[in-house]
Amino acid sequence: MPAIAVPAFALTWWLGCYLLGRDPARVVLWRAAGALGAYALAVAAWTVAPGSPAARVLLCVPALCWAGVATALLPREAPERRQVNQGWVFVSALFLVLAAVLPGVGKLVALAPLAGATVLLLRYRDKVRPGPLPVALAAAATLYAVALAGLLAPVDLGSPELVLATVGLDLLLLGYLVAVHDAAETGERLLPDLRRSLVAAVVAGLLCGGPAALTMLAAPGLRVVAVLQFVLVAMVMGAVGLAGLLRGGLDRIAFLQDERLRSERSALLLAAEALPRRRERHRMIALSEDEFKQLTRRALEDFADVGRLLRNPLVDLPTVDRRLHARGAGVADQPLVRVAELRAVLAEHVTRLKPAGSFGTTDEWRFFNALHYCCVLGLRPYDRAPQSEGLDRDARQALDWFRRYVPRRSLHRWKTEGADLVAARLWRDLVSADPRWLSRAGAAKPAPRPR
Repeated sequence: MPAIAVPAFALTWWLGCYLLGRDPARVVLWRAAGALGAYALAVAAWTVAPGSPAARVLLCVPALCWAGVATALLPREAPERRQVNQGWVFVSALFLVLAAVLPGVGKLVALAPLAGATVLLLRYRDKVRPGPLPVALAAAATLYAVALAGLLAPVDLGSPELVLATVGLDLLLLGYLVAVHDAAETGERLLPDLRRSLVAAVVAGLLCGGPAALTMLAAPGLRVVAVLQFVLVAMVMGAVGLAGLLRGGLDRIAFLQDERLRSERSALLLAAEALPRRRERHRMIALSEDEFKQLTRRALEDFADVGRLLRNPLVDLPTVDRRLHARGAGVADQPLVRVAELRAVLAEHVTRLKPAGSFGTTDEWRFFNALHYCCVLGLRPYDRAPQSEGLDRDARQALDWFRRYVPRRSLHRWKTEGADLVAARLWRDLVSADPRWLSRAGAAKPAPRPR
């Protein structure tokens, strides 16, 4: 059993940590990581006590997390998206209690939320990126359900250890598909960064997981030894998956008294982490107008996040190139300078949305107010204690107006619509100034119908 359990535990634990390390702010990555982590714990519990109630309950948790992944992948325009995502937490808690209470095959009730969420996702499969993702997730979910039934129901599908490994393969596929979706949504590359982390995980698994499996085989029946070996493997594989976050945390501790060194190291680490995830420059021309709009929305949402802007393809905009080349040779090769210039370009286009006159709250002001104050300046009006120090009079008025009179959903809609206006202007600039974009835009127009 350790020969199967340790690799299954190590790989799923690593992939869960890798997903978290990609972007800790993404809900869908947390849910996918929860499914992988729960499975890894289930493998450890099954190895220590085969068929124990704790292991059986833990094997049901990935189904609930997987249902959360499916709901998080619903397109924003889906009317059920907000209610389903809010209700997922309570529904999952309810079905987890049922899975813990019900005996044997009754624990398969945990598959009900997964089935419902998968059907809902397939309903909107035409609006999910990449296109084959919903069908692939549904197929993997079906295989997971069959394998889980083989472990919990009185059905003979072969050795429980092999069936447990099959569940792990399904969940590894789930994690990979979620990573593909995340890369597609953010306009990043996945394979170079994933390959780098996977190579490190394999090396760490051989150096740490191999001795751990041999130790468990040499000391059969000693549960404490088995638990300690799994803890050791979890720490090593977690360090590989969360390498970027750990390096940043160590720098903050080691250079606590040297702010300048800490900030310079942070900038270098951000640039290094972004490099394998940045899309190739020649693929900018392949962007469709809808993809360009989505990247513009994301760039405005991430206006204050240097790491995310470094990975956004818009950092290679021809407008940014021209402005940097005008400042001298070699300037365009500095990633952080590119981010600063992209911010300047976005801020200028947001300023063009500003109506004439002093601060106002009429309809013509809503797009500028939403983007300028909440994206460019980074105001967070719905925090319990929003920061108002250092703000000018207009910013204070805007902060108070948002808190008193603007619902969250309205602000989100204004930011989206305003970002689309900014994207449309940037797109027109591209088409009018760059011959490659001009020819591409002409090719994209449908040919006139013969009369």
